[in-house]
Amino acid sequence: MSRTNFDMLLQAGCHFGHLRRKWNPAMAPYIYTERNGIHIIDLHKTVVKIDEAAEALKQIAKSGKKILFVATKKQTKDVVAEKATSVNMPYVIERWPGGMLTNFPTIRKAVKKMANIDKLMNDGTYANLSKRELLQVTRQRAKLEKNLGSISDLTRLPSALFVIDVCKEAIAVKEAQRLGIPVFGIVDTNSNPNEVDFAIPANDDAKDSVEVILNACCGAIAEGLEERKAEKADEKAAEAQGEEAAEGKGKRGSRKARKDAPAAEETADAE
Repeated sequence: MSRTNFDMLLQAGCHFGHLRRKWNPAMAPYIYTERNGIHIIDLHKTVVKIDEAAEALKQIAKSGKKILFVATKKQTKDVVAEKATSVNMPYVIERWPGGMLTNFPTIRKAVKKMANIDKLMNDGTYANLSKRELLQVTRQRAKLEKNLGSISDLTRLPSALFVIDVCKEAIAVKEAQRLGIPVFGIVDTNSNPNEVDFAIPANDDAKDSVEVILNACCGAIAEGLEERKAEKADEKAAEAQGEEAAEGKGKRGSRKARKDAPAAEETADAE
């Protein structure tokens, strides 16, 4: 069963593209028609692409890997943060820190620095600082939290990138391509769908459009996480049964040995 349908996408305004003069010819297969100088996206193809992307995202989540969501547009920041948090995935909604993927160890150092500041504040090390010095440290901590707080749990490179606007997040897409990280992206009529591995043709400017697509994709991620949890529970149950069976076998063996002991003694006495 499809995760979305034509009517849902139509109501959310996913079909509205950019002006004809801003279009990218590579998007031609996904454009249905033109109306008042604006390209209209074929939502039937969008439904298919959402399902393909959702299934791939589900498998990534099921394998226990992380998906990094990237959206620095003002109108989509909040919805991306909400949906990514709901499935416990990292996200970037402020400025994309250049080299975040290609120079990941440096980014991790900045995250550790933030954690170190927290530690020193809690144990009273900063208690003797002057007001000016304390203010500087607090500002530095706030800046780190704003830019990197949402990726503090990302201890290794993400296994996939989900980008809202391929054009605006071009640096993030290029870094992912360089490292061979698969990219999922919402592509509008001014974008190049060939730059991402899983292109979802839709309006990337409207909050409602982004939200309906993220609902489907994050729903698939949640399913993958639940299946992973269920598999782990089954594995633990199987291990416990195996241990119980081994213990039962050991007990039966010891009981048999105790039963055979008197008979062996009688045979020895007869000899």
